Formats: sequence, structure tokens, C-alpha cells
Amino acid sequence: QVQLVESGGGLVEAGGSLRLSCAASGSSFSANVMAWYRQAPGKQRELVAVIPNGSKSVYADSVKGRFTISRDNAKNTVYLQMNSLKPEDTAVYYCNMVIQGYENWGRGTQVTVSS
Repeated sequence: QVQLVESGGGLVEAGGSLRLSCAASGSSFSANVMAWYRQAPGKQRELVAVIPNGSKSVYADSVKGRFTISRDNAKNTVYLQMNSLKPEDTAVYYCNMVIQGYENWGRGTQVTVSS
């Protein structure tokens, strides 16, 4: 059974940075697609960034130029470097990986940006 475990969330002041990590365990196969989503209170979950294996990354307009997604296939790990954070980035951030055609989700990590 595949498990995704996120880390790196926390409380930061506006303008600060955080780096999220998400590691997959329980599979010997590398994820085809790795992504980060987020869900703010009272809002729907939204895609933040996605990095397909061997393809170009795609970002939500709201984070372009501030966030960078990267992956380490050897470790089956995906990262999200978040710079110039804004209060509106406050949300629970979820890791998502498609492995062997199956979609897997992490439990989420809270990111809170104070103004």
C-alpha cells in the first residue's frame, strides 16, 4: 500500500519562504505524475503545481514566479519551494502522486502565512 507523507509546513510571516516535501513509500515504481494541491478554509481544493515525469511543470497563475516544484525520482519524493509567501497562500497543502495508474494522496500539511 502506497503512503505519502508530507513535511515542512508551518507558520511564516508574509514575504517568507517554506519548503514542503512529500515522500512516497510502499511502491517500487516511480510516480508518473507528482503534484501539490491546497485547500483553504471554506474553499475547494485547488491545484498548485504539477510535475509529470519527463515533462514541463505547470503552475497555478496565483503562484507563478513564487513557487517551484521539483522531484527526485530515486527517492520518489516531490518538493515545493514557496517564496514570497502571502496571507492568501494559507491553506492545507496536499501531495498527490499517480503511481501505476492509481492516484494517491497525502494527509496534508498546514501552511499559515501571517500578515
